[in-house]
Amino acid sequence: MLRVHFGELDLARLRMASRPDALWETVLSFHRLREKRAATVYGEWRSLARNRVNGEARLLAPLIPSRGYFPDFLTPAEGVFGCDSAMEALRATPRERLHAETARLPAARLPSWIRDLAQGERRALDRLTAALSSYHEAAIAPYWPRLQARIEADRAVRGRALLDGGADGLLGSLPPTMRWRPPVLEVDYPVDRDLELGGRGLLLQPSFFCRRTPVTLYDPGLTPVLVYPVEHTPRAAPPRPPAHHAPTLRPAPAPRSAPRPAPGPGAARSLGRLVGQTRSAVLQGVGGGCTTSELARRVGVSLASASQHASVLRDAGLVLTLRRGSAVLHTLTPLGAALLRGGAPAQSSMPERSTPATM
Repeated sequence: MLRVHFGELDLARLRMASRPDALWETVLSFHRLREKRAATVYGEWRSLARNRVNGEARLLAPLIPSRGYFPDFLTPAEGVFGCDSAMEALRATPRERLHAETARLPAARLPSWIRDLAQGERRALDRLTAALSSYHEAAIAPYWPRLQARIEADRAVRGRALLDGGADGLLGSLPPTMRWRPPVLEVDYPVDRDLELGGRGLLLQPSFFCRRTPVTLYDPGLTPVLVYPVEHTPRAAPPRPPAHHAPTLRPAPAPRSAPRPAPGPGAARSLGRLVGQTRSAVLQGVGGGCTTSELARRVGVSLASASQHASVLRDAGLVLTLRRGSAVLHTLTPLGAALLRGGAPAQSSMPERSTPATM
């Protein structure tokens, strides 16, 4: 079990990551790639990703074992800004840190290029970043919209818990693998460990490819982060990418407070003609997240009608629905938000990982 110890200042500095982290998803997906479990969620992705990945898996395997420790430098804080920023941070890793963190890997199984990496050799570091970038391009980038949608849905649930109950409500809303018993967050974990936050706060990072138990950094001196699995449904598996996919490594930024997307000029009228006025109003009513009861009130329809319309939009890939206690929470997918905006680009909002803002 992992026990995360909070003080008053840590509660004030508790925050949610504003978007998926490119390298946490990349590294954790590498675990999912090599196992056979959770086929309902990852099975199709696993089959397709194995066909797209070339020699990267063989190269990275000694550095990212199928279980247990992997170096912290593989998941720099800059991963939340996208793969390019993460690779720049990885290239800047000091030699002393490369040596210390690779030294914790089983020495008998380390190939020569990782031993060179431990000595800070630039060629080995370039080889690592090239392999990670290539793997991300092949296995993660094609599926980013669905991955992002699941994480945005989780953020909506946590944001509502924060508004309703403050930091206590947010911590109490986390998945069952984490239990808030003030002032300690108990986390299911493969080893027994205590993490003293010491006034630094905690970054909560929801992850699509994290499975069952949360993950944290090995080094307690680094900025504390807790990566935890989002809720998966039978429809959560990433879809088959387009045949001529041209992925971008930079995810579309998401607003920090998930406001309702504003329809572009004429978009509301066009959307109404496309899907019907009531269903268009339901899509707009979902906005940054709402329960079925709230949706019914916003649109002015019955509870049964709101539920039916939300179900149709969910089947069309425009809405995601997560259960929160006895209620359900509906959120827009990136496709739903884009449709509501009439194709206009989303407003940019750069996340701030070091500020005490909670969302």
